[in-house]
Amino acid sequence: MRHLMFCVALSLVVIGPALADVRILSSAGGVARSYLNFFAQVRKSGQRVVIDGPCLSACALVLSAIPRSRICVTRRAVLGFHAPQVLDRSGRTFHSRDATRVVAESYPAAVRAWIRRKGGLKQNFIYLRGGELAALYPRC
Repeated sequence: MRHLMFCVALSLVVIGPALADVRILSSAGGVARSYLNFFAQVRKSGQRVVIDGPCLSACALVLSAIPRSRICVTRRAVLGFHAPQVLDRSGRTFHSRDATRVVAESYPAAVRAWIRRKGGLKQNFIYLRGGELAALYPRC
């Protein structure tokens, strides 16, 4: 099931030939570890990431994994952040202050400051888009 969800999430990411842009068209997120592994591969490849639509939840970890100089955003880009859900050994999800702190601290300083101004990471999404996003990341 975890693999299937990641495959579905990656089907929303278009990858061209070597060193072509990675374009995020729409991703609702998923398992953070899967996204971090994928973005680690992109980081190693030297590819640029174009955020060209909603990049929500674990997808927003792209900001933690890829240097700012290799990310650009279109007018359609929307980043959605929330407190992470942790899965325990019995399969139940819960929210952890420690996990939330670790995720928040993984973002670049300017994104952390924006998150703080919005009241921090909570269960509900906060959205970074438009002029606020363009002030932090260059337009494509």
